[in-house]
Amino acid sequence: MKSGEEMRGLTYADSGVDIRAEERAISAMKGVMTGRRKGIGAPITDIGHYAGLIDMGDYAIAMTTDGVGSKVLIATEMKKWDTVGIDCMAMNVNDLLAIGAEPLAFVDYLALERIDPEMTAQIAVGLERGAEIANVSIVGGETASLPEIIRGFDLAGTAIGMIKKEEIISGDKIEKGDVVVGLPSSGLHSNGFSLARKIVAESSYTYFDRMPGSEKTIGELLLEPTRIYMEALEVIKKADVHGMAHITGSGLLKLHRISGFGFEISEPLEPQPIFRFLQEEGGVAEDEMYRTFNMGMGWVFVLPEDDADAVLKMTDGKVVGEIVDEGLRLGDIELK
Repeated sequence: MKSGEEMRGLTYADSGVDIRAEERAISAMKGVMTGRRKGIGAPITDIGHYAGLIDMGDYAIAMTTDGVGSKVLIATEMKKWDTVGIDCMAMNVNDLLAIGAEPLAFVDYLALERIDPEMTAQIAVGLERGAEIANVSIVGGETASLPEIIRGFDLAGTAIGMIKKEEIISGDKIEKGDVVVGLPSSGLHSNGFSLARKIVAESSYTYFDRMPGSEKTIGELLLEPTRIYMEALEVIKKADVHGMAHITGSGLLKLHRISGFGFEISEPLEPQPIFRFLQEEGGVAEDEMYRTFNMGMGWVFVLPEDDADAVLKMTDGKVVGEIVDEGLRLGDIELK
């Protein structure tokens, strides 16, 4: 494909999602929400990524919250809602796993324009399947009918996990020369769908058309549920993992969450064909693709080179790069 300088095409911002504006909005909220509980249950504030942590003595409770996003619009158009519950579970559980916490429980929030028993039953199928994969209990939830606010439905959730405080993986052990091991994604997961939907809408295809070179329709490939990386719990028991990243919205830029060092990604995983289809149909630049989508890599371990073989034997990952002084490079492309 052409480089970012040669081909701009559609961008995530063109679809209505400005990552930089989101970062500014989040910073503005954090500037206001400064209150902290004192005593048992106080927050652990020196871990700044993926999951919030609550001090419980020798242990910490980890909490995450996330939703499925505009992927639900494709599910509704195709009247196929049985996988979005897996997405909701995965987006929360993976964030717990990224600090080494074991997932324990989950609650969901389903906001509806109108009650549709067939749809809610299918959503429940996905939630139950996700809970089974993640070994968590769904201990509650909320369903709200909001016809004046919601068009279709929105699905989000909150997960809790726990971890010994001394075992929290924060990324502070990452050092220059560590290797980066990437694990494949199952597809787009649950990010970048505003851009993906815009690309399909402006193309000659519909979600019901088969993607060129595939037996599946475009809609089926886009609805492939998010992978849940439970193997991370076993890996951290047997390897000296210095950091982990769940690659979601903003793509490879997520790596900056776990370290101030730089990342040199010299041997990236091969993206699934759906990514190249979207890139070609939207004329999207290579750097923009890696700033928006996971591009076939949904999870990252950072660890000493001597431990890499153990991880490769336990997972379907491969060494994709190494830790350097600064920056974020994908081959010849510098991502900012």
